[in-house]
Amino acid sequence: MNYKIIIRTLGFLLVVEGIAMLFALIVSLIYNGPDILALFESALICMITGAVILAIFRNASKEIGKREGFVIVSSVWVMFSFFGSLPFIFSHSIPDITNAFFETMSGFTTTGSSVLNDIESLPNGILFWRSMTQWLGGMGIIVLSLAILPIFGIGGMQLFAAEVPGPVADKLSPRIRATAKKLWIIYVFFTALETILLWIGGMSLFDAVNHSFTTMATGGYSTKQASIAYWTSPYIQYVITLFMVIAGTNFTVSYLLLTGKFKKAIDNEELKYYLFFIFAFTLVITVGLVFTSELGFEHSFRDSIFQVVSILTTTGYATADYLHWVPFLTTVLFAVFFFGGSTGSTGGGLKIMRIVLLLKNSYYELRRIIHPNAIIPIRFNKKTVPEQIITNVLAFFMFYVIVFLGSTILLMLVVPDFPSALGAVATSLGNIGPGLGSFGPAENFSTLHPAGKWFLSFLMLLGRLELFTVLVLFSPAFWKK
Repeated sequence: MNYKIIIRTLGFLLVVEGIAMLFALIVSLIYNGPDILALFESALICMITGAVILAIFRNASKEIGKREGFVIVSSVWVMFSFFGSLPFIFSHSIPDITNAFFETMSGFTTTGSSVLNDIESLPNGILFWRSMTQWLGGMGIIVLSLAILPIFGIGGMQLFAAEVPGPVADKLSPRIRATAKKLWIIYVFFTALETILLWIGGMSLFDAVNHSFTTMATGGYSTKQASIAYWTSPYIQYVITLFMVIAGTNFTVSYLLLTGKFKKAIDNEELKYYLFFIFAFTLVITVGLVFTSELGFEHSFRDSIFQVVSILTTTGYATADYLHWVPFLTTVLFAVFFFGGSTGSTGGGLKIMRIVLLLKNSYYELRRIIHPNAIIPIRFNKKTVPEQIITNVLAFFMFYVIVFLGSTILLMLVVPDFPSALGAVATSLGNIGPGLGSFGPAENFSTLHPAGKWFLSFLMLLGRLELFTVLVLFSPAFWKK
């Protein structure tokens, strides 16, 4: 294990985090907020600490292997969350370290669960930093660093594969740095476009930028306590719905669409299933709301598609409290917790590709029982899926179920209410945001026991890095030579 390059890389990334804080500092200076000193001190601590580490380990070998990649990627998210919580602590916005870490980890992992009870009272610089944690975490800290600086030398692909969500890491270019650049260009383009559309729709520029950050990251942090329900404008809600769909789409598909390769993009099988699941769940809930509420068809449809897209893409915004719907509709929406966005998107969860492969494998297994001598390969996007991918997907699903059930049982030590514990684990592991019971869309996690907050923070990290990247570190075989 090349420990020197691990520490050196973490030092470099800490400098990057400090530079990111300077953007929040600029916002604070523009609004002459009370958080100027807190943001300046936080940025300075990050950059000085990172610079000292870089100086000490300047002669470290730049070669990064698979094991180093796993350690770096897992460690950097924890490090970013610890140092990223400094602005909250120094500004007294969230003076408690447990709550500050929970809020920051929830930000970087794009979970969106919060402990704040009066978001509007926070200074603009802190609100901007809170949104920026999600924007940085959405596309990925490592992917950003690969895009802007050739710091990693040999091993960039190891880091990319360890951080980018999905069963396979899509490459838009043979060179991994070029792929990272293209991903971030698409990400920035859609963020800017949404900002303009929301601004036109009546949001202030500050709110438009913040919500574009957290929409494209599928994060769900809002500058308002009531989330998107604060704006009753159908235009704003539909615009955000559209961009949540875009953020939950594989960025490779977005790249194909933006470069005019429409047929290749439309033929993508995962995109078809992704849109089908959105349509099917929206239809069921819309019909249910029409017959069980007095909202009217358009309002029922808007509430349905917004909540379905928000949960399925793991964004976590809310325009309605689904816990007040009839139990059947709440249960249907809870099932959506376990889908997630497309592979190669900023969405969390199981991912549409895994869901489809699990369904296909189950169906073909029935056919193999009937025709034991037949060779029936599983195809995806008209290509045969290697057996290794199927095994990986089955293993991931098994681990996900075991972690989900085990974590729910453990959390009940501090959350005796079963629906609340179930929802809290599902939303943390899926990086969604709102849960069930005491942690529904109209509530938050401020009342949760500190031990529960640390535990859920770990689950957020597990979910964001898709289990294996973190769990492999607990294997004794990983640390053997």
